[in-house]
Amino acid sequence: MDTCTFIDFMQALKPWINSDYIKQARFDDKGKFTLMLVDGGQKVYRVDDCTRSQLAEAVELMKQNGVPVLK
Repeated sequence: MDTCTFIDFMQALKPWINSDYIKQARFDDKGKFTLMLVDGGQKVYRVDDCTRSQLAEAVELMKQNGVPVLK
């Protein structure tokens, strides 16, 4: 699991944030994001400085780009 700031997480996510790379995403209220990749792998991030509104922003961005998000 990678621990990062919200800004770093969003920067790492942006190049890959579509359904061609990310099959599904899961998140919890504590800032843990699990990205299930189309190749069968997964990447887990713990975002250590995010607010609820930032979590909602990240989830909305994923949904807008075709990535199913589960809670």
